[in-house]
Order: sequence, then structure tokens, then C-alpha cells
Amino acid sequence: MQRQFDDLLLGSIELFCLAAETGSFTAAANSAGVTPAAVSRSVARLEERLSVRLFVRTTRQIRLTDSGRRYFEQCRDALTQLAEAEREATGQQTAPSGVLRISMPTPYGHYRVLPLLAEFRERYPLVQVETHLSNRNIDFADEGFDLAIRGRAPTDSSLIARKLEDAELVIVATPGYLQRAGTPETPEQLAHHECIQFELASSGRGLLWQFRHQDEVTEIATKSGYGTSGDVLAGVTLARNGAGLFQTYRFVVQRDLESGALVEVLREYGGCTRPFILLYPHSRHLSSRVRSFMDFLVEKLRK
Repeated sequence: MQRQFDDLLLGSIELFCLAAETGSFTAAANSAGVTPAAVSRSVARLEERLSVRLFVRTTRQIRLTDSGRRYFEQCRDALTQLAEAEREATGQQTAPSGVLRISMPTPYGHYRVLPLLAEFRERYPLVQVETHLSNRNIDFADEGFDLAIRGRAPTDSSLIARKLEDAELVIVATPGYLQRAGTPETPEQLAHHECIQFELASSGRGLLWQFRHQDEVTEIATKSGYGTSGDVLAGVTLARNGAGLFQTYRFVVQRDLESGALVEVLREYGGCTRPFILLYPHSRHLSSRVRSFMDFLVEKLRK
């Protein structure tokens, strides 16, 4: 194998990563015990080698260019992998540490993942967890996330998918609404009810409601004077306040069902599920903190 990186180049990559993480040549220099000028020369050396600009510099701050961000993500993973290879070779066992960034849908974050984070950090106190709750798809390379949770399998072949669970769907309403409008006995009777709509951003159309009967799954378009988009929890809030029926995940309304604040209807047509899937880039080395978090989530959620 031909040598491609000398000690000076590897040192420059380390200083570049420090500058990217801290957002400052001075902070990177203080962390590494060198001068800011040494950090600046290292970055310039890399930019000359790559023939691209890695940072946009102003008198007050620096920020990564798009090329710099992609280069930083790969260099950071490579340095992490080198450090872990060294620890493994010398027999050193160290606890997972560092910052873990994860993106997830709003309802899944509030009801499934966030309640588990305190226990996770009790196990791994050196891991800092940063969460991003949104229903939009994120860009791993540009936004610096380690993991993402989504409600459908990826179409991007560069991502690896690991299923967390199949979440059960239920249709709910308040006792007051059902007393006022009646309780539907079949999916066809929903045509005479307020069926709160959750609109998909991709199509602008209401999400089809799913039913299972005699092992056959069907989807039905419903209608209502109420529509919401962006956050499924808005539909739950409308249902909790008597606006109508809403199909959502059981884990979101479980406490409402137990307290009687909401009532499940069409139970004989229930049992449909939607998956939640953990995603990460195929090309990325998984650090010990990422692997530990993935295994922890699978352990807890599949219970």
C-alpha cells in the first residue's frame, strides 16, 4: 500500500476538524496547544491540496463551505475510527462519549424517544444527546446528523435502515363528540362524520385512513372541515377538544384512552400499523456512542 498521508498532513486534518467543531481558529489553537497562525496554515495547506475552499472567513467568524462541511464529516468519522482502532489494538476499553445528533418526527420524539433519554444518559453519561424534532427529511452530509428516525423506508440506497417497531393506529374521539354525532359502526359511516385531516406536505392531500378486516387492509379517503399539516399532534389536539374523529398512533393517545378522555372506535377494523425506522449513512463508520444508542432504542422500543 502506497503512503498518501504524512504526519504534517494528518496533523493539518486534526486542526481543521478542531476549527470546524469550535467555529474558531483561536479556539482550535487553544485546544490543540498551538498558535492560531498554525491552525490557519494547516487549513490553507489542505485547501491548496484539495483545490477547494473549506471555510468562509470574515473578521469575526469562520463557517464551513458546502465542500468543507462534507470534508469535515468524513474526516471526523475517519479520525474517530482511527482512535477506536487504536484503543481496540491496545486493549483499552473506553466508555462511549461525544455528541450524538439525531433527527426524528415530532410525535415519535415526544412519546417514544425523549422519555428514554434520561435512562440512556444514566448508562452512558459521557454522551451528549442533541435532538431535532421535525417531520421533514434531513440531509446527513449537510446538517451533521448521526441518525434519523422516519416513518417509511428510504428510497435513497446510500442509507441503511433498521426497523424500530410497527406502531399501531387507532381512531379516537371524545365521548362528547360521539354523544353528539353518534358512533360509527363501519368505515363507510365515516362519510357522515368530521374526520380530522392530516395533510401530507408532499402532495397536499389528506392522509388515507387504514383499516383491517378479516386480514384484509383497505385505505379510505375521509373528509372534514378541519385540516392540519406539519405536526400530527395538531390533529390529536383537535380531537381532544371535540372537533371530530382522528386516526393516530396508539402510543400518542394511550393515556387519554385509559383516562376516558378519548374513546377508541371501529376497534373491529383496527390492527393496522405503520413502521418507524432508524436511518444512517451507508458510508459512515458507526462510533461506539451511535452503536450504543441504536442498540438501546431497539431494546427499549421492542419491549
